Amino acid sequence: MTDSLSGETLLSANIAILEINRGTSSNNSGYFSITNIEPGTYTLVATYIGYERFEIEITIEADQTLRQNIELVPEGVELEELVVESRAEREAQRNIGRAEVSTELIKEVPAIIEPDVFRSVQLLPGVKAASDFSSGLYIRGGGPDQTLILLDETTVYNPSHFFGFFSTFNPDAVKDVRLYKGGYPAEFGGRLGSVLTVFNKDGNRNETTGTVSLGFLASRASVEGPYSKGSWMLSVRRSTLEPVLAVLRQSVDTVPDLFYFYDVNGKINLDASENDRFSIAFYAGKDKVSLPFQEDATINLNYGNQTVSTKWRRIISDRLFSSVTVTGSRYFNQPGFQIGGTPFESNNKINDFSLKSDFEYLPNERHTISSGIWSGILTLSYSDQFDNQPTFTNRIQSTYLSAYIQDEWKPNRKWIINGGLRLNTFAEGDFYRLEPRISVEHRPFSNVRLQAAYGRYYQYLTLITNEAFSGFDIWLTSDDGVPPSYGDQFVIGAKTIPFEGYGFDVELYYRTMRDLFELDPFVSDAAGLDYTELFRFGEGYAYGIELFLEKQTGRFVGFIGYTFGITERKFPGFNGEILDNPQRGRFYPPKYDRTHDANIVSSYQLSNRWTVSTVFNFATGQPYTEPLGRTQLTGVPWGSSERDIFTIGNVNASRLPSYHRLDIAFSRRGTFFNIGDAEWQFQLINAYSRRNIWFYNYDFEENPVERQDVQLLPIIPSISYTVNF
Repeated sequence: MTDSLSGETLLSANIAILEINRGTSSNNSGYFSITNIEPGTYTLVATYIGYERFEIEITIEADQTLRQNIELVPEGVELEELVVESRAEREAQRNIGRAEVSTELIKEVPAIIEPDVFRSVQLLPGVKAASDFSSGLYIRGGGPDQTLILLDETTVYNPSHFFGFFSTFNPDAVKDVRLYKGGYPAEFGGRLGSVLTVFNKDGNRNETTGTVSLGFLASRASVEGPYSKGSWMLSVRRSTLEPVLAVLRQSVDTVPDLFYFYDVNGKINLDASENDRFSIAFYAGKDKVSLPFQEDATINLNYGNQTVSTKWRRIISDRLFSSVTVTGSRYFNQPGFQIGGTPFESNNKINDFSLKSDFEYLPNERHTISSGIWSGILTLSYSDQFDNQPTFTNRIQSTYLSAYIQDEWKPNRKWIINGGLRLNTFAEGDFYRLEPRISVEHRPFSNVRLQAAYGRYYQYLTLITNEAFSGFDIWLTSDDGVPPSYGDQFVIGAKTIPFEGYGFDVELYYRTMRDLFELDPFVSDAAGLDYTELFRFGEGYAYGIELFLEKQTGRFVGFIGYTFGITERKFPGFNGEILDNPQRGRFYPPKYDRTHDANIVSSYQLSNRWTVSTVFNFATGQPYTEPLGRTQLTGVPWGSSERDIFTIGNVNASRLPSYHRLDIAFSRRGTFFNIGDAEWQFQLINAYSRRNIWFYNYDFEENPVERQDVQLLPIIPSISYTVNF
């Protein structure tokens, strides 16, 4: 299943044989199979969002295997000389907890600095943004480390740029983005909460094309094309902020002395035979920052990711499909401080090399059996240095192995049952864990789907993150005495098409989180301590309801997403009677908790050249811990200096004011000297200049104590120019 213009494979396209009402969807490689068809003449139909309906008459003879290559034509609907992309056939077949983000949405909606995959995903119900300065994904009550992020099936550990402003995924290189918010199937594992899969473009198989986009803060270029045995793609992005910083540096002391980032994406495909296809995909990205924050103090950040994946896809028979993938992922994070000429440096590295094999078998029209094995070696190292002397060093290397099997069973046209089992092993600590998964779908009517899912999930990693600077993120892992976190997820939902061209979805979820482990904040000096003594262990839970209303066709399209969500944690010594029982604790909301979260996204085509898009966000204010007072002691027996004792309220018992913001974008399409299509985009971020509060800063030198509002983004205009050739 491919695009007729570019030859790109189309994932999750719908294919059906009308006369017998049997169908399927294309897999992650664009292949599909419908088995056990009686001899005869039939009508084969294929549909995909944004493409014309494909229909062909086929004849099946006895004992015949028919191979049908389908090329779908991008759809244009003419209306009084306007060309509007049709979003008909919006997938009423989405699985529970799953959402897809189109590359068109990523590029069209207003975005801070750059079109961004994560910023677009944050608009979906159940996904929250921590702040204007964070592209981290906080999904259904989980932190960023509870989401498995895969780029061409390779794990990416810190996909963020520019202090977390946006992700490392270049929208020009991306073909497909899928989010499994919860209740995900047995083929995925290793995280408590959710999965985000990103697939890069394969490259145009018919002609050489490209795009160039120039912006004030970052610019992009991408080119792709065919060769004799396949296709290729290369895409680069780099910050172009340096001239702006040079001007600001003349009048502002805290402007970075050095700042840049870059991304490079590439992919090569080889069509070795009719049944065999090979591909190599790679990514490299890096951030480099030097930021003065006092007269004699500097922060230096140096972090990035590199990934590579080699995949062999093979059609073994008309019923059996296989793929073998070799992946490599590297994350490095080297923050440093220099205060008064004294350096403090950290070095955190992750190297992950793996081999993955998957099989898909269709024994008959009612069953689709999938199985696979994923094995690899994970190495995490962390070290601290103060004044060029090592203060802490730790290195953990562990092999891991995961195996799964699942069966999608369709007993009749109204029911789909997907059951699976996943086995995880982690050598460091000698852990073996089983994860059962099941989902059920019932279709009482053609426009209604009722769904439910349950799953057990384990996680062997934890992320020590800093919301202000993502370059400080540190990954740590399970080990002897540090068991993996685990939790259960329960999801029920209904997905409907109430009117033609509209979709309305409802999902309710409840999830538990047990054996959560993180660095103990009461440990002041890690030197000499055993690895297990560095952590504290806790538990948590989350529940909520998500509503999603979407208008899918016409000149005016968009959606409204709303989430009511509660998430809480409990760790020893927090919000408890510490003096009476140091191990006691009470539940409290983490900083990223937002009870109410709503997003309204719209796009209206004003003419054949002009389009206006808007995004409105509203969210409950984030929790914070409020200082209640300060007591100053003088004349204490253990010293002559004054001593301060601070009194604080319960952890995260107070909330910041509600957050809301409106972004507006106008785009104008045209041509660039008859070389190619061009587009101007004019954006106004935070259009009515709502000064949302990021956090409060307290000046304890004043009496009474003074509180200062540290605000998020003001109104920001932006302009970019893109040429497609």
